[in-house]
Amino acid sequence: MTSITDVALLAGVSPTTAKRALKEPEKLHPETLRRVQDAVASLHYEPDLRAGALRGGQSRTVGLVIGSILEPFFAQLARTLARELRRGGYNLLISENEYQSQTELEELKLLYGQRIEALILRPGYGDDSREYLERLRSRGVYILQVDYAPPGRAYDSVQLDNAAAMRQGVRYLAGLGHGRIAITGQYDPLLHPEGRSQTFPAAMHEAGLSVRPEYQRVMFLTEENAYQYTLDVMRLPQPPTALFALTGSSASGVYRALRELNLSVPGDVSLLSFDNYSWMELVDPSIDVLEQPVEQMAQAAARAVLDALSGGRRDSVQLQLPARLIVRGSCAPPREQAVSAHAPVGPITPVTPITPVKVLPEVHNR
Repeated sequence: MTSITDVALLAGVSPTTAKRALKEPEKLHPETLRRVQDAVASLHYEPDLRAGALRGGQSRTVGLVIGSILEPFFAQLARTLARELRRGGYNLLISENEYQSQTELEELKLLYGQRIEALILRPGYGDDSREYLERLRSRGVYILQVDYAPPGRAYDSVQLDNAAAMRQGVRYLAGLGHGRIAITGQYDPLLHPEGRSQTFPAAMHEAGLSVRPEYQRVMFLTEENAYQYTLDVMRLPQPPTALFALTGSSASGVYRALRELNLSVPGDVSLLSFDNYSWMELVDPSIDVLEQPVEQMAQAAARAVLDALSGGRRDSVQLQLPARLIVRGSCAPPREQAVSAHAPVGPITPVTPITPVKVLPEVHNR
């Protein structure tokens, strides 16, 4: 790697003069400055900004740990965060924990080795990283959780109002007459402790419905898991009349399995999903979704980080944003409601269908 000493040797000046040419060019004789600039261009020299920042006591770097780099949700989140932080003078280093706190622990150690000043974290499941996170905070690293906030951790957070979104989705499906509703992932306090699946039984009960035990399965929210789950559950003697995918990647797996089974949407089964991925508008019919306000989440997270690093507002940030229901045609009343004598499980309380929101709401800190 080319150093400033190499530049100085080629230009015929001291390293101190070469450094001054980069930082304070107006203080050098034009001819000396020209020689240094020519040497920089010839050697393709690039200054080590991180080393200079560390000598000054600041890295100007924020770490981001996401759940999965394959998820479009996290890709959009990371891109917006990087843009917003760049405007504030900070760089973003990105890693992933694959939703596991054990993997997260190793990534956190690597990020701290880069002397990050703040950490934006989609926490993994489990407690392996809990102690190290507290150690980071004690060393002055600001920590903000996004997308998921484990109970009992007193960090700032920005996420979707998952409980309200789940209730919104169940009410929508129940309002169409669905009683046999299945979601792609059962709640588990250790393996799958997230708010969407945790809220599902209560949301079903509020709609006058019950959760069928044969539809329940603890699994990570991956496309392949959702694919296999759909193959299994749709082959049951009484399969679901509606499938509710907890992530956009899960919806991909569900849709692939339904095509393999030659089942039509929504003729044979309705499909509702969280997230709003591009493929969902390309299929026929397009997929009904509960869209997350990813841009707003990222902007709010970046504001919180920049405020914390500038020494500004230090009030607790516990922000939950609403989902937006987009109806496109993948959900309809169950076919059996009109042509079969089979009654849905549990008494169905009439529910008024939800009118899709047309405009994303403003972000308000709670």
